[in-house]
Amino acid sequence: MRRDTERLRHVVDCLPYDTRVAMLQGLQRYDRIIVGAYSDRSGGVCPMLAAHRCGGRTDFRSFARAWDRFTGAGRRARKASEREVRTLIAQIEASIWREEEMRAEVAALGSGSASAAPPSNLPERPQGGAWLRPFRRWDGYREAVATALRQLHGRGGEDPAEEREAEREEELAGR
Repeated sequence: MRRDTERLRHVVDCLPYDTRVAMLQGLQRYDRIIVGAYSDRSGGVCPMLAAHRCGGRTDFRSFARAWDRFTGAGRRARKASEREVRTLIAQIEASIWREEEMRAEVAALGSGSASAAPPSNLPERPQGGAWLRPFRRWDGYREAVATALRQLHGRGGEDPAEEREAEREEELAGR
C-alpha cells in the first residue's frame, strides 16, 4: 500500500501544473469520484475526467494506472472512498504548493527580490510551519527544526556552512 501511495504521489508530481490545478477543482466540484473506469452511468467521473472537464486537457495514462492501483480497483467501477479522495487532494495540494514555492524562488532569484510570490487560486499556505512537513530522513528533520529555532530566537543564519558549524559546536558542547 505504501508503495502504491508513493507511486501515486510521484505521478501527481509529474502531471502538468495546469492539470493538477484543474484536477483539484474537479475533485471539489464533482460529488461522485470513481475508481476503475473513466465514468459510470450514475454520473461518476474519475479524477482525470474531472480535470479534463475543468480545463486540464492532458492524457496521462500513468495517472489512471497509479490511481487504480492505489485504490485497489477491481473489474467494476466503484465510488472512491472519502479517504482515497482526501489522500489524492492532499497530494495534489502539496505538489502545487511545492511548485509554486519553487517558481517564487526562481522569480526572486531573477528579480533580486526575496519576497516575490506566485499568483494562486488556492488558499494561502500558513507561514512558519514548513518544518512540520514530512521528512524521509532524520537529518533533514533535524536541520529544519534547528532553522525554525534560529528563526524563533532571531538568528537568521544566512550562510548554511556557518549554520552547520554552529550546530556542530552546540552539539559538542552538549556532550
